[in-house]
Amino acid sequence: MPNPWSRFEALVPLAPTLVGTVSAHNADGTSAVTLPGGGQITAEGQTVAVGLQAYIKEGRVVGEAPSLPIELIEV
Repeated sequence: MPNPWSRFEALVPLAPTLVGTVSAHNADGTSAVTLPGGGQITAEGQTVAVGLQAYIKEGRVVGEAPSLPIELIEV
């Protein structure tokens, strides 16, 4: 019988998917992204237009996110 903890870990992704607003496209092919808490990151890729929401995974822009209200909960 497999270890229950190993089975649980297989369900949880290693890298979180972030959502943020693209604030600028940089000359080196990266995008400046503002996160809901106010933090800023730089992510590879420019596939999402400035001003739109983007999904960020492992430091890369992976696609456009819907513009939905965001509820920020700190734990």
